Amino acid sequence: VSDASGCSMIALLHTGAAKFPQNLLSRARQAVFPLLPAGVLKGFSSIVSRKLASHGFGASMAAMSSFPPQRYHYFLVLDFEATCDKPQIHPQEIIEFPILKLNGRTMEIESTFHMYVQPVVHPQLTPFCTELTGIIQGMVDGQPSLQQVLERVDEWMAKEGLLDPSVKSIFVTCGDWDLKVMLPGQCQYLGLPVADYFKQWINLKKAYSFAMGSWPKNGLLDMNKGLNLQHIGRPHSGIDDCKNIANIMKTLAHRGFIFKQTSKPF
Repeated sequence: VSDASGCSMIALLHTGAAKFPQNLLSRARQAVFPLLPAGVLKGFSSIVSRKLASHGFGASMAAMSSFPPQRYHYFLVLDFEATCDKPQIHPQEIIEFPILKLNGRTMEIESTFHMYVQPVVHPQLTPFCTELTGIIQGMVDGQPSLQQVLERVDEWMAKEGLLDPSVKSIFVTCGDWDLKVMLPGQCQYLGLPVADYFKQWINLKKAYSFAMGSWPKNGLLDMNKGLNLQHIGRPHSGIDDCKNIANIMKTLAHRGFIFKQTSKPF
């Protein structure tokens, strides 16, 4: 590399991509990416994408080349919606349970788990809850209990290969409330065990603050604004919030951010 912009290395990788051994090419990209300004990186990404496509590597390989590899094979994006009112009701109960399986190499959504849950302590949703979440009474009436939904989550995790010890995955939430407060609190109330895979996670607010240098006081709205992203769907819809989290993660990954666990071990 002749200067801080890495221009000489870009020229080398551009002209010699077909001849470069793939393991050395990958190492060279990882060494150069942190040095590149965003505009240069974007241009270089398109060059690499065209080179890979011309040599038959396909779109997925081209997409992977545009950002450094993550520490996890999969990110499991989760965002609960729960019974609520003003003043707050106790105990709160999960009424929407969505998970998106995000590929750690491509940052694309590969699979979705989404179920509504019937509350049992306060089975009737309040007008405040429906207005906030968009969930009406008919969407939870007759739905499985939390225990049944957790069993189906485990079945889905197994089907997706996420229980294989060789596969590294971690949950991602917007804040610590979902897995630090809501799920363990309701499980304790109902006498249900909490699976180990729910006991470590990435708080997207913390990850964003590490990457961008500012704390998103208004959560997803601030993160979308800070990254110039359009908000997806309806605020406080669990599945739509998951889509926004996934989109923010993909954007940060393309900027070179490496996601790490933020929760403390239980």
